[in-house]
Amino acid sequence: MRLIERYVLRQFALSVAAVTVVLLLVGLGGLLVDLMAEIARGKVPAALLLSQLGLRSIQVLPMLLPLSLFVGLLLSVGRLYGDSEMAVLSSVGLGPQRLWRPLMLVTVPVVLVVAVASLWLAPAGARLAREMINTANRSFLVAGLEAGRFIELPGRGGILYVGELSTDGTRFSKMFVQSEREGRLDVITASEGELRVEGDTGRYLVLRDGFRVEGTPAAKDFRLMRFEQNEVSVPDRAPDTGADELEARPTLQLLAQSDAPARAELHWRLATPLMALALGLLALPLGRGEPRQARYGRMLAALLIYVNAMVLLLMGKGWLASGTLPSWLGLWWLLVPVAALAIWLFRTDGRLRAPRRSAA
Repeated sequence: MRLIERYVLRQFALSVAAVTVVLLLVGLGGLLVDLMAEIARGKVPAALLLSQLGLRSIQVLPMLLPLSLFVGLLLSVGRLYGDSEMAVLSSVGLGPQRLWRPLMLVTVPVVLVVAVASLWLAPAGARLAREMINTANRSFLVAGLEAGRFIELPGRGGILYVGELSTDGTRFSKMFVQSEREGRLDVITASEGELRVEGDTGRYLVLRDGFRVEGTPAAKDFRLMRFEQNEVSVPDRAPDTGADELEARPTLQLLAQSDAPARAELHWRLATPLMALALGLLALPLGRGEPRQARYGRMLAALLIYVNAMVLLLMGKGWLASGTLPSWLGLWWLLVPVAALAIWLFRTDGRLRAPRRSAA
């Protein structure tokens, strides 16, 4: 590799790395806000904040890295044109097309990372995050139950309060439980009790020496019962939707399925690294500019191109899942034109048009 190619490669890599760090920080901020909202609603245990943040950050890599690659290359190429370095390179025979080697040495590793994250890391992270939440929701200590504080039960199953809690989190005293189902209100108080787990999903509160009030507030119909021992089922969190379950499904399992939602998820995982490759090729011709031209003016165009491409991919995924598009078509109707445009612009970038011949 020539010395000038190593220089260009270093500029490309540093620019892409800097943009990736900035976008990761912005993305982590958004994920942290969403997680804090879910913790406040009782859907995610507070003790799993950092682990859930790390696992969810892996899931956003297939959508974040293509943008960082595209913007980083555009900034670097724009700087080469703005500082007239590209004009000097062209004068010695190193035009835009001769920079394919440093461009590919930066683009291909990013595409490989996107492919690994999309096909393997993101589904594995989604499965692990779901398993950690399911396990934590079966333990009051991990779920964040504290003595003297009202908490919301998973899946909006009601409000729970305990006055005292043992060190292992299985025994408690001075308990208050309120739940509402189909318009009926149920309030239970107990002097003491314990948590009993049966199997993988069964959780019961064994309450002793307490009262139970149930009825419909609108009809003013209530019943008061006193019990010596009572068992109350604690609901798990709301079940995952079909989309969330598909995101956590392994890629090899998706290959063996023929239903439309599974095929849509498979095509989406294949499309993200291919779109990253096309955006990497588009960056070099789109980064062309004049020496005195504003460097950051093309960033708006880059964002529009990326947003439109991702919106079309998401729309295509929805069409495939609903059966509007046939599964054999996949997302190739978008990837092939974008790839063809990127290759054509890359091959024609920097070429001079042949002079017109005028009639004598």
